[in-house]
Amino acid sequence: MEMMTVLVGVLVVFAVITAFKGIRMVPQGYEYTVEKFGRYTHTMNPGLHFLVPYVQAVGRKMNMMEQVLDVPSQEVITKDNAAVKVDGVVFFQVLDAAKAAYEVANLEIAMIALTQTNIRTVIGSMDLDESLSNREVINAQLLNVVDQATNPWGLKVNRIEIRDIQPPRDLIDSMARQMKAERERRAVILEAEGHRQSEILRAEGEKQAAILEAEGKKDAAFREAEARERLAEAEAKATAMVSDAIAAGSVNAINYFVAQKYIEAFKALAEAPNQKFVLMPMEASGVVGSLGGIAELARTALGEAGATAKPGDVPPASARARFMPEG
Repeated sequence: MEMMTVLVGVLVVFAVITAFKGIRMVPQGYEYTVEKFGRYTHTMNPGLHFLVPYVQAVGRKMNMMEQVLDVPSQEVITKDNAAVKVDGVVFFQVLDAAKAAYEVANLEIAMIALTQTNIRTVIGSMDLDESLSNREVINAQLLNVVDQATNPWGLKVNRIEIRDIQPPRDLIDSMARQMKAERERRAVILEAEGHRQSEILRAEGEKQAAILEAEGKKDAAFREAEARERLAEAEAKATAMVSDAIAAGSVNAINYFVAQKYIEAFKALAEAPNQKFVLMPMEASGVVGSLGGIAELARTALGEAGATAKPGDVPPASARARFMPEG
């Protein structure tokens, strides 16, 4: 009886263990392959599943989310024989769990080897300068080739990014010196351009100043000529008035006119910078006597003209001109 109880207990425990062994929970983002006696039969999606114990078993647990794979750094020879170290990163996703599990032995190692090989191929077809400046082109070529190559594995390669392209140390130093020389050249060009612009602005300023000065001199000369013209008109008018007064028999007008010219002449002599001596009459009566003599000449001229001319006639221009002072 006791042996039967023990056997039943053992059978119950075995049945419970077997039942639990047949229950499988697949988490979200994963897929499990199911094998029957070691042969793939189907794939379990996320959720609760029941397997036949000792007949069916879980084969591979595949991550169906997007994954990131680091590509180790490797030395690559460019088209112009420059040795550079290149590394990168691959973003991929498993689309078919069965293919990813059974079409390739080690998925990550195969992905790394395939990516490194194509990196050497793509960069080896470019010059160093081209490979350093055309990373987008390299990424696009790598993505196209690797995605097609991994399609039989049930994968989808979303992106491939070249993380670093590192030239040799001596080449880096040479490039640094070249960049420094280029910056210094640009600085010299900018300084020369600034100096040229400054000279242009200064020349423009001098030009405008010269134009303004010439215009000022032109205006001043015009005003001076206009003033001389007005003065000449005034003198001509005054001369005409004096001539009319003499013709009418008035001697005071010619006395005033001659005295004015006399004073202006002495004023000009006094202001002359090269004049050392100025001779003047000792007494003002000399000037008055001169004016009297001129008046007497005028009376005589007027008397002779009046004897031949009719009353009210104007003496001829030749008679008037003899007593007009020379300008």
